[in-house]
Amino acid sequence: MTDYSTSLRTDRCGDLRVGDVGRQVTLCGWVDRRREHGEHLAFVDLRDRSGVVQLVIDGAHDLRSEYVLQVTGTVRERPADTANDGLATGAVEVDTTDVTVLSTAEPPPFPLDDRIDVDEVVRLRHRYVDLRRPRMQRNLEVRARVNSAIRQAMEEQGFVEVETPMLIASTPEGARDFVVPSRKEPGSFYALPQSPQIFKQLCMVGGVDRYYQIARCLRDEDLRADRQFEFMQLDAEASFVSQDDVLAFISHAVSSATEAVTGERPGEIPRMSWDEAMERFGSDKPDIRFGMELVELTEVFADTGFRAFQAPCVKGIRVPGGADLSRNRLDDLTEQCKQWGAKGLVWMKVEDDGINSPVAKFLSDEEMGALRSTLEAEIGDLLLIVADERHTVRHVLGLVRLELGRPPVTEGGLHFLWVVDFPLFEGLDDTGNPIPAHHPFTMPHEEDLDALERGDLLDVRSRAYDLVLNGWELGSGSVRIHRREIQEQIFAVLGIGAEEAQTKFGFLLDAFRYGAPPHAGFAFGMDRLTAILAGEENIREVIAYPKTQSGADPLTNAPARIDEHHLTELGLRILPPTD
Repeated sequence: MTDYSTSLRTDRCGDLRVGDVGRQVTLCGWVDRRREHGEHLAFVDLRDRSGVVQLVIDGAHDLRSEYVLQVTGTVRERPADTANDGLATGAVEVDTTDVTVLSTAEPPPFPLDDRIDVDEVVRLRHRYVDLRRPRMQRNLEVRARVNSAIRQAMEEQGFVEVETPMLIASTPEGARDFVVPSRKEPGSFYALPQSPQIFKQLCMVGGVDRYYQIARCLRDEDLRADRQFEFMQLDAEASFVSQDDVLAFISHAVSSATEAVTGERPGEIPRMSWDEAMERFGSDKPDIRFGMELVELTEVFADTGFRAFQAPCVKGIRVPGGADLSRNRLDDLTEQCKQWGAKGLVWMKVEDDGINSPVAKFLSDEEMGALRSTLEAEIGDLLLIVADERHTVRHVLGLVRLELGRPPVTEGGLHFLWVVDFPLFEGLDDTGNPIPAHHPFTMPHEEDLDALERGDLLDVRSRAYDLVLNGWELGSGSVRIHRREIQEQIFAVLGIGAEEAQTKFGFLLDAFRYGAPPHAGFAFGMDRLTAILAGEENIREVIAYPKTQSGADPLTNAPARIDEHHLTELGLRILPPTD
């Protein structure tokens, strides 16, 4: 058991129990609340990181909320009729004999009771107060346990922690870089790393063999509930390994983190191909906690006379008990589907006397029967159908499924899933150039190298894999390209010429000349994993000092302008705003 005694205290507030009755203790903490009891006597709840304990103090009139105290007294058992079963220390109290005010305090800007909602900007502006709330104390402890378990799990598997640089050259990794101007070379800039990708691959060339790091990464992209400008990720790379080896390494790490927080270790993490995930769930990060899977209906309507279903792909979902959705709600959902890219949405309610739908009259009895059979429809269900190009159908129905069925991210247990066999390219841009599904260092499937040579780029699979938890993408990884000729081939396909490749990635390509081992790796977001394990819907709740949704820091007023002297020193000037 950890010894928390110091020169100022013998114990923590939240650690006292009945076994401590009769002991003299010295505690330090903040005044959580005070309750008068008679003319002189008062009950004061003293709070520190470990919890709250009740003090009995004679003459506590001058003690106010959030005063910092040092108190000495004797632990005694509370009378049975005053015990607080909802408090870990509720069976004891401290009969206080000495009180020292270490620091006075103004009234806090908001109540520290977790039951009271407070505007997030106000919380972040006074984050040093917000961190005192039990919820935030608990979340930061969960984060610390996750970090500790991850480190131990990686070291158990022979990984070595290596720190990589924060000031690097800009490399194309899919998002905008944060850049840092160089004072010594005006006009030149460092970039802050979006990931340690290249450096960990160089560690493999350097014979490190098994590398890991809980790395800080930065990306200048729009923020949302599961994304911040700066974030932490478990970054790992290993030599002479297969995809299966990496999945085993990371499964062990996340299972250890889960056990450290919940006390239970998840079972073996299932796998699903990217194509199966898209066909069944319309998403490459499927939430498998609930049903409402996408069902193929193309053959059912192969000979239909209904023009709306004469499309390359027709799919549907069954919403159990959804027949009670109002017409207004269905109309709103139809409009939403159009905004997502579909031509429309067909709905059907399964009722006692048959199918109630605006399109029922256009379908034959055989089609209606096959539809009900294929979707396993029952009375009271709602059937939703989209017909279009396959990628559109999957995308739109996948969003409809989440809109109607997805539970809060913390409900229904923890459902990890490996998604494997991603396409190497997710599509083509407006100029016909391929868009990589992962970073450009991902190894293609060897059996698809011929398709790469022929230019059938969208048929090429990658040796890439994602880890998903309750519909959140935790992270991605892949077997890396370790042969220079394949790496140069991928660069050429992406429109990166030999000169540009040498300029941006020369240090990696040159390293391959000196014996690069086969290697593979993975990285997952520590913030996202911690948030789910802590029962939070937003990663800002598990980060000590996050940015707001707009990217601002109300605590320090960042981002802020710098003075002219610094601009001149860096060789920079601010352009006037454009209209």
